[in-house]
Amino acid sequence: MYAVDIDNKSVWVIEVPSGKDKPYIFSGSIFVREGANSQKLRTVEDMRSFFQECNKIFFDHIPCPKFNIYTEADEQNIKDFRRESKLSPETPDKQIFENLMLFNEKGVTKNAAAMFFGKHPENMFPHVVVRCVLFKGTTKVYIIDDKTFGGPLYQQYLQAMAWLESKLQVAYKIEGPGPREEIWEIPLTVFKEAIINALSHRDYYEQGATIIIEMFDDRVEVSNPGGLLPIVAKDFGHKSMTRNPLIFGLFTRMHLVEKVASGIPRMKEAMKEAGLPEPEFNTNGIFTVVFKRKYSVIDGGTNGGANGGAILVTSNEDTINRVKQIIYNNAGINSKKINQLLPEISKRTIERCIQKLREDKIIEFKGASKIGGYYIIKH
Repeated sequence: MYAVDIDNKSVWVIEVPSGKDKPYIFSGSIFVREGANSQKLRTVEDMRSFFQECNKIFFDHIPCPKFNIYTEADEQNIKDFRRESKLSPETPDKQIFENLMLFNEKGVTKNAAAMFFGKHPENMFPHVVVRCVLFKGTTKVYIIDDKTFGGPLYQQYLQAMAWLESKLQVAYKIEGPGPREEIWEIPLTVFKEAIINALSHRDYYEQGATIIIEMFDDRVEVSNPGGLLPIVAKDFGHKSMTRNPLIFGLFTRMHLVEKVASGIPRMKEAMKEAGLPEPEFNTNGIFTVVFKRKYSVIDGGTNGGANGGAILVTSNEDTINRVKQIIYNNAGINSKKINQLLPEISKRTIERCIQKLREDKIIEFKGASKIGGYYIIKH
């Protein structure tokens, strides 16, 4: 209690701080304070959100005794995590896992460890996958392509991005010698933000739905189960809170997300810079972000001179096929030499094409990492 002077009158103020031992139960029901009122929690979703806000229960913290991280982890994913997190190669895996708090007090691995590092987490959690669907037209009547990606969460992100890049149109701006500038019909950065957000913030308790990416002629939609947590909904785009702090932390260590609530503003800015409408957000129950496509990509000459500033409009499938043909004609070739044979294409684009070809089991890498190369898989 304390007094304040208002208009020459003394007013006594009684402050009741937020309790530390939530939840508070009366007559068998949970109540929370909303302004001047006490609200009764009535739905499972409200209760779950409340417990998550109180740091009481997270799906990624639950023990997963069926998963042994030392025998069932995806070795390549661990290498990727080490590389992107800039961890010393001298640090043992065991020490890294312990520092990341992937075990509970009894030494049992948590769900986050199985989902982020396990070879096939979908075997234990069938809903932990990303489904990508391409439709003909603007409705969900005719499906052209339908892929479901499992594996470690980081690999799901890479596979989903590779799928999107194989379907989106891309323009190449040619100005002088050197790699061509890529101009995607929708900036790839917005998909990076949307997919990582979906993997980090989705409601993994909801087993009847999964993350889904849907592409139509006029738009791309990225959806994940679970609406906004109440504290985030009050200040959407400015406040950040995750249902899965362990998973979110792992992506943060890989420099794929920021700890501040900057993802929504970055997506809006990227779309604005590309001359596209701002993304649309549907936050009721299932969180969906909608990105509008351009019906016609930048047009220009297809065979302009090297210094003529020509723009070549193509599909990423064309570039993938060119890389595939080079590997077919030059068995055992590495990415550096592929880049030398395709100097007009950026190194990053070639790496994405190789990643896509490997995921589709069209090519494989043989030999030591420094002297090996790529080969077409014979079926």
